[in-house]
Amino acid sequence: MESISSPIKPGISRSRWRIHLILITGYILAVGLLGLGRRGAHTALLSQTVGGLLLVCALELLVFGLIFGLACFASHATRDDLLLRWQGKIKPVLWGTGYSVALRLALALIVIAIGVGLAATGAMSLDSLKHFVSTNRPGVETIIDVAAMRNNPAYFWLTLTVVSFVVAGLREELWRSAFLAGMKALWPRRFGSRAGQIRAVILCAIVFGFGHLAMGSLAACVAGLLGVGLGLIMVFHGSIWPAVIAHGIFDATSMAMLPWVMAHTTKTLS
Repeated sequence: MESISSPIKPGISRSRWRIHLILITGYILAVGLLGLGRRGAHTALLSQTVGGLLLVCALELLVFGLIFGLACFASHATRDDLLLRWQGKIKPVLWGTGYSVALRLALALIVIAIGVGLAATGAMSLDSLKHFVSTNRPGVETIIDVAAMRNNPAYFWLTLTVVSFVVAGLREELWRSAFLAGMKALWPRRFGSRAGQIRAVILCAIVFGFGHLAMGSLAACVAGLLGVGLGLIMVFHGSIWPAVIAHGIFDATSMAMLPWVMAHTTKTLS
């Protein structure tokens, strides 16, 4: 496995990397603020029709592509800076598949441990914990139309493929690699070492979690924890692709279970 180790190119000024990092950070902060403005919205961001879903996905990718392209144009970031090299024939797919399972198990264990700890210490009773979960559950209906997933096979499969692997997996991991590259280029002493890269991953995860506030505070925390895991995968492999695959499979399996989970949760909490 490789870490992020490419040196900063001496011919590129720090001001260019500042522009890069401002654009990349500003993008995710804007996504988070716009998401907060949609809290309580009665319609899903990704529409309820196949045509609407494809249109929103195209617009999301276009906006990100413009911001990402401008940032990389400003910094002259290379594919090594962005960890874009595919390493091994099928290794990224195998690693990504394994990591997706590990990430799901790790998140489940963390959530369970927190819940048990709160109940055991008396910080929250089981009833108050149940009420907290019910009132702070991820607001997935602001993003995905669950009824359309349940009733429209085309919408369902587009969500599992285009949304999960491209709009989420590829777009968000490209964003993460650009953020980490900017942190390392501007502060090489603080974020250039292996320990520094891990610190940058944690900072990146906090910003990443903010971008998911549209789904609620609990979902933002989970996204932040997931971001830590995905960032560490990048650091240890020196490539975005295992993280892209892990992210895509994680989201696809989550989306596949979503109609059943929503129906089950509604019955349990009612």
